[in-house]
Amino acid sequence: MNEIDTFIFDVDGVLTDSSVHITDSGEMLRIMNIRDGFAMKAALESGYNVCIISGGSNEGVRIRLRNLGITDIHLAAPNKVETFIEYIELYHIQPEKVLYMGDDIPDYHVMQLVGLPSCPQDAAPEIKAISKYISHKNGGKGAVRDVIEQVMKVQGKWNVYFDGKFD
Repeated sequence: MNEIDTFIFDVDGVLTDSSVHITDSGEMLRIMNIRDGFAMKAALESGYNVCIISGGSNEGVRIRLRNLGITDIHLAAPNKVETFIEYIELYHIQPEKVLYMGDDIPDYHVMQLVGLPSCPQDAAPEIKAISKYISHKNGGKGAVRDVIEQVMKVQGKWNVYFDGKFD
């Protein structure tokens, strides 16, 4: 955790609880955790790279993430490995300094390329098996906050971010 400078997250099952609420008109609604959003914003403000790579394509998700200040949002990514490689090459990021949090089979191959593969507590067994960190929180229920907070605490940046106000 000492070397992590980049966080990459999947959306469904990581930033959400994997549920999709479908309206009568067919619109698919997702619920995100406010504390996860706060932590992502804290990470950005502390100088970390934050990126989203998802197979989903909900524009409401893009708007929410942009409102947090995240600019590297890759929705409807047909190949997560390809998107990951393009992202790290663009910003000259070392893969061993990346924490990727995924929850299911589409995340498997990209998680094998990063320094700290991680997942929520309720991730698929195959993902848990390759994760170096398994959050005690479920997807959409604070897993993202947990992993960001753990990294920032290990690096001495969590309390610095708050200027000691909440110790």
